[in-house]
Amino acid sequence: MGTERRKGIWLPLWISIGIAIGLFIGSKFSIFNTPGNLVGSGKLDAVLNYIHESYVDTVNTYQLVEDALPNIIQELDPHSEYISAADMKRVNESLEGHFSGIGVSFYVLRDTIVVTSIVPGGPSEAAGIMPWDRIVAVDDSVVAGKKIRNEQVLKVLRGERGTEVKLGIKRAGNDFIENITVTRGEIPVKSVNAAFMLSDEIGYIKLGVNFGFNTFSEFISAISKLKSMGANSFIIDLRGNAGGSLEVVVAMVNEFLQKGDLIVYTEGRNFPRTDNYANGSGTCKNDDVVVLIDELSASASEIFAGAIQDHDRGLVIGRRSFGKGLVQSQRNFPDGSAVRLTVARYYTASGRSIQRTYEKGRYDEYEMDAINRYIQGDYVNIDTLNNLIPYETLGGRTVYGGDGIMPDIFIPRDTTGYNSYYNSVVNRRLDEEYAMVYSDMNRERLSTFSTWQELYRYLRQQPLLLNLVSYADNNGIRRRPYYIQESGELFETNLYAYIIRNFFGEEAFWAAYYREDPLLNKGIELIETGMTKKVNILNEQFK
Repeated sequence: MGTERRKGIWLPLWISIGIAIGLFIGSKFSIFNTPGNLVGSGKLDAVLNYIHESYVDTVNTYQLVEDALPNIIQELDPHSEYISAADMKRVNESLEGHFSGIGVSFYVLRDTIVVTSIVPGGPSEAAGIMPWDRIVAVDDSVVAGKKIRNEQVLKVLRGERGTEVKLGIKRAGNDFIENITVTRGEIPVKSVNAAFMLSDEIGYIKLGVNFGFNTFSEFISAISKLKSMGANSFIIDLRGNAGGSLEVVVAMVNEFLQKGDLIVYTEGRNFPRTDNYANGSGTCKNDDVVVLIDELSASASEIFAGAIQDHDRGLVIGRRSFGKGLVQSQRNFPDGSAVRLTVARYYTASGRSIQRTYEKGRYDEYEMDAINRYIQGDYVNIDTLNNLIPYETLGGRTVYGGDGIMPDIFIPRDTTGYNSYYNSVVNRRLDEEYAMVYSDMNRERLSTFSTWQELYRYLRQQPLLLNLVSYADNNGIRRRPYYIQESGELFETNLYAYIIRNFFGEEAFWAAYYREDPLLNKGIELIETGMTKKVNILNEQFK
């Protein structure tokens, strides 16, 4: 009787516990049996919970999500992307225009880190590091004599601001290794590579690979510098520039347009049209301007070129641009990762969409488009207009949209000298390596020149090409006399520019490298003959 009474007391409790467990399991897995259309996020949550609760082995669910998210986002379009926390730091450095490090440029010569230049006012200059120093040890770990890549060097030299790194330095003329401790600091990343005069009145500005948050201030400084030297005309070089911040490029174009001129507008399904106008405060509103673009100019570069073109403000020359006209909005996660989602499209003042066509799920073909255009000859012949839509500028000229920016004047890519021998040497960077070897062996003599032009004239008298050929031969690339002769001028241009950079910096490099550049020469001709003032009557496109 006592046993039955105890059963009667506990039975309702066990039934209640069983119901609760059933409800819990049902809440976890009922979605798998729910009829009708399910919300995608609900499916994802259910699957992840199911894996976490029931999978046979232990699974790192966080890593599972990290691996899955890029594939999910990339299915939307070519430019939406998921950026991991690790990659986000690198992306931010590029946009923010600075990173934390020791403030040197270096070259890994064979198996040794050679310092090629010092950032003025940076941590290494303060610590006493000098150009041509060898870094043989980092924090008591020997790095000389080992195969080391640039990425590995960056990893050990960069770090949190205020942290210290001890470098073992071997300096020419010293038989000992000097230990120097450097405190890392903020190092600027320049996005304006060069600004120099091409003639008494024409200034040249070369943009780097993207538009960062500091690009506008650097651009304004470059304009101010050139104006102080007498510039009243400008050639803006956007070749190879992949774009960046919309706000930055709007501010840059504003320097050349009149108040009220529409620079660009954006519009999307849930993104109302937003217009960006010039405010009239620009410092170059009456200066002549030529813009250089090529097949790698994208996004913000195309906005700049399109605005100049649509307002008949100047001439765009070169080759059809990449065609990236999608606007991304970024949402950040607490772990430092982020999603950049396409929310709108860019349109130029004439209503042109910059974005070239793409097919969902076939983004490999999209990324290969630049190579395909090269194969089909678009870079040496006028690009086909089959996929392009005609529009009119404010002055009535015909321009084209829908597949990048077509230049007003097409300048083919000069392929003279590009052959298998040249590609073999350049792909292995033996020309750059030999330039470093030559600079190192002759640095006392080469350091005596006061200008890069003096050094250039000296280098032209040296047998650099013959020396390079021997160097390449010793590194496994056999001599091919016909191809060497065909590529001679290209090799010499590279060698002069690389050596000059080792002694006079990045700006001198570009000045030397582009001495005979056909686009620059055409830009100078257009300005000097007054064609940039007659844009509104230039109706013969692409000649």
